[in-house]
Amino acid sequence: MTTQAAVVDRLEPQPRSAYVHVPFCRHRCGYCNFTLIAGRDDLIGSYLEALALELSWLERSRAVDTLFLGGGTPTHLPPRELDRLLELVLRWFPLAEDAEFSVEANPADIDRERAAVLASYGVTRVSLGAQSFRAEKLRVLERDHDAAQIARAVAECKRFASSVSLDLIFGTPGETLDDWKSDLAQAIALTPQHVSTYGLTIEKGTPFFMRTERGELTKAGEELEAVMYETAIDTLAANGYEHYEVSNFARPGFACRHNQTYWRHQPFFAAGPGAASFLGGTRSVNHRSTTTYLARLRAGESPIAESETLSPEDSARERLVFGLRQLGGVHRGEFLGATGYRIEQLGGRALEEFLALGMLEIAGERLRLTRRGLLISDALWPELLGS
Repeated sequence: MTTQAAVVDRLEPQPRSAYVHVPFCRHRCGYCNFTLIAGRDDLIGSYLEALALELSWLERSRAVDTLFLGGGTPTHLPPRELDRLLELVLRWFPLAEDAEFSVEANPADIDRERAAVLASYGVTRVSLGAQSFRAEKLRVLERDHDAAQIARAVAECKRFASSVSLDLIFGTPGETLDDWKSDLAQAIALTPQHVSTYGLTIEKGTPFFMRTERGELTKAGEELEAVMYETAIDTLAANGYEHYEVSNFARPGFACRHNQTYWRHQPFFAAGPGAASFLGGTRSVNHRSTTTYLARLRAGESPIAESETLSPEDSARERLVFGLRQLGGVHRGEFLGATGYRIEQLGGRALEEFLALGMLEIAGERLRLTRRGLLISDALWPELLGS
């Protein structure tokens, strides 16, 4: 088979970001549709061996400016295995000077021992899946932590990380606007450098979807969810956070550099179950099943389940949509220079309609979402992707 190294060595410029997926969790929350495996800690050793083999196909270490360990829950690993994971990943993806090294974490997992491991390997950014501070909402979301654990985790991570991010979910069953305002206030009180807010989505195949179908769950209505989102925008802005991407807010200088790799349509490495790399215009996705991922690597086979090489037009459309997720929007001249396509050429009637409806606006040389467009941005993307 053609190795990843052979592909990468032909690329110019070289990828400077890497993502590693750690699929283990204590419990699969009812709304979660991510690639993970719960209650199978017996597979952690096998996972580390398989990951080592997959990364060895890089043939040599690849220095990166951003490195992101996501999940699942990387910090679910016991300290000894977490140490092995970080040592392995940094062997193949050594950090360049002033690199950003992010790790996703569950507040209940952050103890002194795990924090010491993260600190010893130079983790600079921790993204905590707080989701809420209210006991009832956390129960509905099937989370295994409480508000006190969030506060302790933030304090522990601030000892070594230059940036701590909190993820929050809004629009959950039974939630009121005042409830959401309380979550925002408690998050801000902990002074994280970064906050991500997400409206609850109920995906097919999840327990929440089945419960919704049976009438056991009813998420917040669209109007209330829109008000909650706008409340987050205004509240966080009033407290010094810049709204730099549809779902993300940061203190000046603390935007997530790794995620900007995706939004700027830049190449990146990826490894682990379900991980998707983007190299040389080709997106390759590893098998989502952890056991299948392990079996393929044990057999010396590629873990890749699907691969797609984007046409120049499809690549340009993706760059446009990813770029519009950023509040700064897309510079028309730079876009033409990078892709060979004019935005107007790709957008066609859909772009004209969105401009007329006030969903998008042109400010100087930039095309960007308006406040109105932010509220329904997910509905715009299929039209611009031509799907």
